[in-house]
Amino acid sequence: MSVLVDSLAAFHFLRPLWLLLVPAILLLWLRVRRSAGAAGRPPREIAPHLAAALTVGGDSARRFLPIDGVALALLLASIGAAGPTWSRAINPLAAQTAPLAIALQVSESMLDPDIAPNRLERAKHKISDVIEARTGARTALVAYAGTAHLVAPLTEDPEVLKPFLEALDPAIMPVPGRNATEALALAIAALAPEAVPGAILFVADGLDAADLGAFADNAATESPLPVVALNLGGAAGARELAQAGGVAVVDLTPDGADVAEIERRVASAWRAALAGDDAMDWEDRGWWLAWPAALLTLLWFRRGWTMRWALLLAAGLAAVPGGRAEAGVIDWFLTPDQQGRLAYERKDFDSAAELFQDPLWRGQALYRDGQYEAAAEVFARLPSAEAAFSEGMAQIRNRGYRPAIAAFEKALERDPGNAAAARNLEIARIILDYVEDARAASDTGEDTGIGADDVVFDNEENRGAEMKTPPEESATIGAQTAEQWMRSVVTRTDDFLRQRFALEAAR
Repeated sequence: MSVLVDSLAAFHFLRPLWLLLVPAILLLWLRVRRSAGAAGRPPREIAPHLAAALTVGGDSARRFLPIDGVALALLLASIGAAGPTWSRAINPLAAQTAPLAIALQVSESMLDPDIAPNRLERAKHKISDVIEARTGARTALVAYAGTAHLVAPLTEDPEVLKPFLEALDPAIMPVPGRNATEALALAIAALAPEAVPGAILFVADGLDAADLGAFADNAATESPLPVVALNLGGAAGARELAQAGGVAVVDLTPDGADVAEIERRVASAWRAALAGDDAMDWEDRGWWLAWPAALLTLLWFRRGWTMRWALLLAAGLAAVPGGRAEAGVIDWFLTPDQQGRLAYERKDFDSAAELFQDPLWRGQALYRDGQYEAAAEVFARLPSAEAAFSEGMAQIRNRGYRPAIAAFEKALERDPGNAAAARNLEIARIILDYVEDARAASDTGEDTGIGADDVVFDNEENRGAEMKTPPEESATIGAQTAEQWMRSVVTRTDDFLRQRFALEAAR
């Protein structure tokens, strides 16, 4: 229902001057209709009962005449040429859903077991559900107590967020409290580089009175970011969160109804924000009306239609551009790009990539299908800064860090103000440095203090003897080592966040 309301609110015409033809078409139809009715009436000198017996075909005013079909087709053509629209044309290189920054309260009150097992663990489960429901969408994670910290920047991969989400605990937060003002500012900053409007989700058990002003300021801006709050604090938390201006409060439910409500509110706010974004073009829906108008041309073959009406109808339909003639039945009605868009919307990205002739959409379909190398090749042939940025993203996903750096640099050459390209260029360089350092350390034995040319014997007594390890023992050692390594990874995640948060709080 919200989709219909949003669409009606945004409905308008791109070329409204074409609507001036509508009164002219109606006047033409009315005049020809009256002329046809007058011509079909019998002379007054003939008695009515005799006229009825002599008339073939009945009253012409009640029949469907050629002018009816012509007028209807011309009306459809003129309305279609006026360009009806109710939504923005989404850039295929941009996200297809709203970027979301999730701010999780990680304070002592979130350990309250009034919600089993406790508020924090339930919050983590709900956040995981939200992330899973937003597959392919970009999501960032912010943790806050007395200070706020960006746990992970916007990412499309939920697997990146999960280990950090699980590691969050009040014990690793440097300052106790619940500073929602700082968390809101950090979430807004995380969404700032995005090309499409984003939204913020607060997962908390309440809100301090000192933080109300920050939410009111956000709501009062020219382009406020929509804020949704998942309440884990019961009635008291709901009252506190409801006092914040511009915040839509969703209560926790034992099923997935709360997650669905969050997604609905975020999507609705995203559509409303897109409608108000003047930097994006409106999507022209007028071509939809070309199909029923074209079908009316089939009435040309109906007996009684004359060539003059056929020519008039053909001239009117020429105002609406049509697609190219293609082989195959579906190609009579849809262009390859339109067929590709349908496949894209049903998430059949492989088929969409084959159908698209528009290189931007084809590259995006290849990217969404996981064919990152092929997508990078398509984007590399395009001259725009957005294409270079998307080439870099595809190379990153393909683990081609050097080509990704070159692509992001190319994007910045074409558009020096591209903040997203600058940020991702820095990230790609950090990843490349880390990979090269790790490879160098592995080659030289740096982690163990053993040089590349050093020879070390673990057992001096059996030097030179061949050491054999039974296969079953080797497998056991390997399994134990892997398990110990996995445990150390989790521990290091806790320690990493604790140390990072402490450093950030000390600045």
